[in-house]
Amino acid sequence: MSFNPASAIQDLLVFGEFGDVNPSVTDSVTYTFLSPQRMEEAFEHEIEGCFLYSRHWNPINRYLSQALAAMEGTEMAQVTASGMSAIASTILQLCATGDEIVSGRTIYGGTYALFKNLLPRLGITTRFVDITNLDALTKAVTPKTRVLYAETESNPLLEIADIPALASFARAHGLKLVVDNTFTPMIISPAKLGADVVVYSLTKFANGTADAVAGCICSTTELVRELTDVNSGACMLFGPVLDSLRAASLLKNLHSLHVRMRKHSDNALALATWLKGRGLRVHYPGLADHPQHALFSRLKHAGIGYGGMMTLDVSEATTARELMRVMQEELVGYLAVSLGYFKTLFSAPGSSTSSEIPPAEKAAMGLSDGLIRFSVGLDDDIGRTLTRLEKSLQRCKLLA
Repeated sequence: MSFNPASAIQDLLVFGEFGDVNPSVTDSVTYTFLSPQRMEEAFEHEIEGCFLYSRHWNPINRYLSQALAAMEGTEMAQVTASGMSAIASTILQLCATGDEIVSGRTIYGGTYALFKNLLPRLGITTRFVDITNLDALTKAVTPKTRVLYAETESNPLLEIADIPALASFARAHGLKLVVDNTFTPMIISPAKLGADVVVYSLTKFANGTADAVAGCICSTTELVRELTDVNSGACMLFGPVLDSLRAASLLKNLHSLHVRMRKHSDNALALATWLKGRGLRVHYPGLADHPQHALFSRLKHAGIGYGGMMTLDVSEATTARELMRVMQEELVGYLAVSLGYFKTLFSAPGSSTSSEIPPAEKAAMGLSDGLIRFSVGLDDDIGRTLTRLEKSLQRCKLLA
């Protein structure tokens, strides 16, 4: 692909009101008008450069949204207060009572809980399938299906979605393809591969400093205007507004994302290769034996790697707990949920970020209680980290 998300952001210049290289943060929730007629017009339709109320738009959120749209190659974007609010707002804008969703079964636990437990109370139901199986997808679609939902790289099993194939399937069945790209920003551009909507938890890699909760919806101008419509927009009426100071911080961090993703990827590949070489059960899309390694290689942008997420399966929950405790003692990283931080984070998703998924369904999808998910950090000397990891594994008798 000729599209370069890093270059798209680099070419976006935003000046503060005094020519600042960082755009000014407007510390205001409401905005004045020179005439009542102009205010009335703002309620009827969007006016370029004119702001009404910060639940709708404010300047810094607009700038961040423009940067994210540029990064994803979409017409427009809308930032929100969290990744879950981005997902929920998107679904509630696209679906109504009686509609159905077909979703990948290996998705983030919070998204699973939204689809499985909350949306049915609103009359919206979901069928969970193996999205790598087009026959299963075909069987799951009904005349009521409106949305096909997938994660570019699934959480936590790191399955890779064939986005072009899913996009073709969605078009053939009159569905909207919504793709969560949280794990793979800058690496894969779902909209350029046919996705109708790209959603993010900006909290993770996009921000990179674990100090802000935020989300984003990247799509067409039409959908974003529907989301922000004062009378019927899910983002407008549910009000998941991102704080202006956090938006300003995110916008600055976004400019280093391509550098960070390369380092995350290099370090994750080093750890995964080392673990694999010692006979441990490691899962990383950058390894040749990953089931979708060739697919990932075909979909991703060149020169940026395979991302910072990997898993290690030690079979038993008790073993996983002890290893994580020891790894924190040995300064490998932090025992913590979330991902995309500059330090390595590790957790057992079966009992944390995927705990919402029932045991039988975890077993069906291959989510082991002994699975440890790593978000590999930006360690300068990865060799030192490997030495600490080796000592941790030896202490837990997983290595001689």
